[in-house]
Amino acid sequence: MSTTKEIDTGPKYDRLKHLKEFDESKIGVKGLVDRGLSTIPSFFVHPDSSFPPTNSTRSRHTIPVIDFSCPREILVQHIRESASSFGFFQIIDHGIPLETINHLLNSVTSFNELPESEKMKYYSRDMSHGAAFSTNFDLYKSKAASWRDTLQLRLAPTPPDWDHVPSACKEAIINWDKGVLAIGEKLLGLLCEGLGLRNIDVLKEMSCLEARIMASHYYPYCPQPELTAGLTSHSDPGVLTVLVQNEIPGLQVKVGEEWLDVEPVEGAIVINIGDILQIMSNDRYISVEHRVLANPCKEPRVSVAVFFNPSLRDKMFGPLSELLSDAKPAHYQHFTFAEYMKRFFSKELDGKTLTNYYRL
Repeated sequence: MSTTKEIDTGPKYDRLKHLKEFDESKIGVKGLVDRGLSTIPSFFVHPDSSFPPTNSTRSRHTIPVIDFSCPREILVQHIRESASSFGFFQIIDHGIPLETINHLLNSVTSFNELPESEKMKYYSRDMSHGAAFSTNFDLYKSKAASWRDTLQLRLAPTPPDWDHVPSACKEAIINWDKGVLAIGEKLLGLLCEGLGLRNIDVLKEMSCLEARIMASHYYPYCPQPELTAGLTSHSDPGVLTVLVQNEIPGLQVKVGEEWLDVEPVEGAIVINIGDILQIMSNDRYISVEHRVLANPCKEPRVSVAVFFNPSLRDKMFGPLSELLSDAKPAHYQHFTFAEYMKRFFSKELDGKTLTNYYRL
């Protein structure tokens, strides 16, 4: 696809045909921007969108920022309160150097800004090699496409075929996985302690650190950000998500009926509770909907998320027995993680349907 004219269509058009033309061109959203679009293609327009105008006033409230180096008793309290009330928080003074975070974000930016002919080699929806670069993993399932390109990797338990990982960010990803694993292990222990569990390693022993997926998102400038999303409203299906972002805002968390901005804090790491941890905690911790607005800035928004999931796919998961009593019965049924994730990938990225499905 050499021009935008082929997909910039009127009301009477074959949506699937134009989706395929775009996808098979392998240029991604960045390629559309590079071609100088002033309007976005029709299949990116979200019907009945409620995205705020770029000049609108945002909420003054935001999610908690927690000093990860404070005394453990205080740290447990802050994390418990944040995981129970917001489902999201940021941590600072966590021990990972700012240079490591910036190196990761810069390497992802460098890959996305390679010449198109180089980047196209990695464009694929086939995750059999443990790595794939594309626009929206749910492109053909969603009601409307979202304005971002994503490099997705399977980090563990089986690492990717590193020959299929762009050399521009390979080293940074390997280093980041080591750091994020240490952060994840400490967080799971603190979260267990916050629940009052006798064994603070119970989530670790249930393999909740062992399956890790990384998604690096590149959100280029969008000429009509009020018509589309960077990432639609959803909650994460796994145990825990650990994310770093550059200075361009856009991430929002739903608290009640209000959308709160997750303001970028230099060197901070954003943490959010996943659906399966909400289920295992029997609603003591909450997994909340969040989204990313389309980027109105000329500079790209870049983020890297690592999703922690159980590796024991055939193990039964549900509310932890230690948290249950006659006065506090289970809110959810039990299920295998394999069944749970099959249900997640059978639908578009949307809302809180997993926790609702398994709720008793």
